[in-house]
Amino acid sequence: MPTRPNILFIMADDHACKAISAYGHGLNQTPQIDRLAEEGMRFDHCYVSNSICTPSRAAILTGTYNHVNGVMTLADGIDNRLPNVAKHLRTAGYQTALIGKWHLGEGPRHQPTGFDHWAVLPGQGDYHDPVFHEAGGAVQHRGYATDLITDKSLDWLAQRDRSRPFFLMCHHKAPHRAWENHPKHDGLYTEDIALPPTFDDDYRHRAAAAAAAKMRVADDLTYLDLGLVQPEGGAEVGERLLPTLDVRKLPPWSAALRLIDRRSGEAFTFADVAAYNHFKFQRYIKRYLRTVASIDESVGRLLDFLDDEGLADDTIVIYTSDQGFFLGEHGWFDKRFMYEESFQMPFLVRYPRLAQARSTNTSIVSNVDFAPTFLALAGAPVPSYMQGRSIVPLLGGEAPADWPRHAYHRYWMHRDEFHNAYAHYGIRDHRHKLIHWYNEGYGLPGTLPGGEPPEWELFDCERDPLELFNRYDDPAYRSVVDEMTAALEALMQRIGDEPVHRRGA
Repeated sequence: MPTRPNILFIMADDHACKAISAYGHGLNQTPQIDRLAEEGMRFDHCYVSNSICTPSRAAILTGTYNHVNGVMTLADGIDNRLPNVAKHLRTAGYQTALIGKWHLGEGPRHQPTGFDHWAVLPGQGDYHDPVFHEAGGAVQHRGYATDLITDKSLDWLAQRDRSRPFFLMCHHKAPHRAWENHPKHDGLYTEDIALPPTFDDDYRHRAAAAAAAKMRVADDLTYLDLGLVQPEGGAEVGERLLPTLDVRKLPPWSAALRLIDRRSGEAFTFADVAAYNHFKFQRYIKRYLRTVASIDESVGRLLDFLDDEGLADDTIVIYTSDQGFFLGEHGWFDKRFMYEESFQMPFLVRYPRLAQARSTNTSIVSNVDFAPTFLALAGAPVPSYMQGRSIVPLLGGEAPADWPRHAYHRYWMHRDEFHNAYAHYGIRDHRHKLIHWYNEGYGLPGTLPGGEPPEWELFDCERDPLELFNRYDDPAYRSVVDEMTAALEALMQRIGDEPVHRRGA
């Protein structure tokens, strides 16, 4: 294997595995992203260490868990004085660039460091006519964000120093909420898309956190999310002010609700509650998939550039997302939870000199493994502070005997303002998943009223892949509970995270 290949890291935002056709779910077609699976390796058990944008990006950049890098919530900006993978690669002689979504804070203390060139969206950025922050200041561009991020990436690649290898992080905004697709894709997905089998989940047999979450497609999506307005008023500014529909307070359905498409002016009315909920899901999933279509085109443009430049054999191309996403499973949109749709990340790697075409890997990997992998592929030393492990042996078709058997997840934002998601941590092996909803502060003075006591969940992901039945208190799983709890505590001790549970509580 050459010691200094180029590295092209393409990361979308909130791109679920199920919305990549290479993963075989049949929801949509992504022929350009699929090229990476056809010509490389698909990972089926890649997991995020904290299923929310900012902490995941910090873990990817530093190779450390969030309690180490200090970025545990959306409000935490990264301290850019910390070492990161780009700094190490630049020291090793790579030219480095970051283009697209940053979302690790703004201002001198939080702007990107370690990159020879960077152009990033402020905060979430805008889908249309976005502003980019660069070293020289803020510049507004005309066009669609996905196309502009691709244009900027291709421009940098064309102007690079061809005597040195490159490391380019191309970070897309899409398909993040509110899913504003390019107008050219308005005609995609005209047929109805089947509801997920758990869309009407009643959350029985689960911890209280599942029912408490405010991220239901039917109840919690706003009109702005769906590109709609009410002709008789209704706030349009600010997510918090946008109304959601309480069907219990509506007059008879014949005159209950009329919604207007913000762009086309098309009007919609509904016969009953079920029709309205079905409509919301169709609006949501189609808007989401239409933004993915632009991502797929972007990947194709980047791969075509590598082909045209004769760089395909000597460039590692990685496609991933900062976490998974719920596409109506359990009735939800968004992420945050350790349930599988949110927890699993897509991870596709093409490198003809190492990874066999049309290969799959089932070893458990995590986003903290990305930075050590970049360095190992570049022939650079992996610093001891990094807590992940290089997946280079896996790319070569070998799974070391001591490869980790568990993925770790910890979500810190207990009862966040918009989604009411509960804090939790846990581990997953190939069959079982253990989650502790520790509900920080329960019963203590000054904490939120109406909180739930700590709870545990155990899922048998082989027998119950939809994660509908908590087996934690099932006597038949007692030995599994003991084994997984011991593994959780050992893993937390190894990475230096502090448990808040008592064994057996």
